[in-house]
Amino acid sequence: MRLTKPGVVTVTLNAAIDQTLECPGFTAGAVNRVVAETRTPGGKGINVAAFLAGGTRPVTATGFLGEDTVPLFETLFRERGIQDRCLRLPGSSRVNIKVVDRTGGAVTDLNLPGLRVPEEALGALMATLDALAEENGCFVLSGSVPAGVPASIYATLTERLRARGAVVAVDTSGAPLRHAVAAKPDFVKPNAHELEELVERPLRNAGDIARAARELHATGIGLVVVSLGADGALFVSNDGAWRALPPPVEVASTVGAGDALVAGVLASRLEGHDLETCARRSTAFAAAKLAKVGPVPPAPERVAELLCAVRMHPLGTG
Repeated sequence: MRLTKPGVVTVTLNAAIDQTLECPGFTAGAVNRVVAETRTPGGKGINVAAFLAGGTRPVTATGFLGEDTVPLFETLFRERGIQDRCLRLPGSSRVNIKVVDRTGGAVTDLNLPGLRVPEEALGALMATLDALAEENGCFVLSGSVPAGVPASIYATLTERLRARGAVVAVDTSGAPLRHAVAAKPDFVKPNAHELEELVERPLRNAGDIARAARELHATGIGLVVVSLGADGALFVSNDGAWRALPPPVEVASTVGAGDALVAGVLASRLEGHDLETCARRSTAFAAAKLAKVGPVPPAPERVAELLCAVRMHPLGTG
């Protein structure tokens, strides 16, 4: 990935407050006691911006924020040096609740609805992106699509931004992903389930997933990365195909792990690293993030430690 303009912009249409509740022995239908609570600003693009901030390239966040929950996001942007070009809408950004039961090893997700985006706000976002494309060469379109926004939005934005010479990465699911891949972004990162929905057939093992990733790459998408959770990720590009497996790590929160992978891939590829190096570095970065709650980049020393422990497997052509 070679940029003609240095900056990276992340686009978050459905920002969120990520609320994590530590609840030992959580039981549905019973009275449960929470022993700890954490609230962090989130949404996939917001997370990617936080992970990329502090690097060699300027980072800008745009998209939509609910006016009632803006302070949490503004604090993050100020602390991480992220340029804030988000549009404010009346109301609150959605809340995603994770109930974590460490004794039972279970996590329960409760995702509340988000803002409804009026048509005029979508037009204002288009104008903002056009202006940002004047000085920024890479755009990350990620996360779910809120009410009032067509499922084809990421395809529309991909075509619009690529026509302006930008590199475009997409990380979403369902109908928005299906539309987006038809517009041929430069980089997509589905997980295994999202890829299965996209190709409309069961993917029962790593071989099936690799074949489906190759099919997606063959449509004209330069880089396909399939996240596999604790089993690492598959990477397919014109440079070949690799599977990266991280070592076992202590997990404080899985929220944002996929976004850390996206940020790691972009940082590595934009620095000119080959696919194997990119796969190793981004997998180590994502694994190291698991020890942190919220969009907090891991310590470079921890990433370096895990880098040596990532197992790399080249994938054949079958």
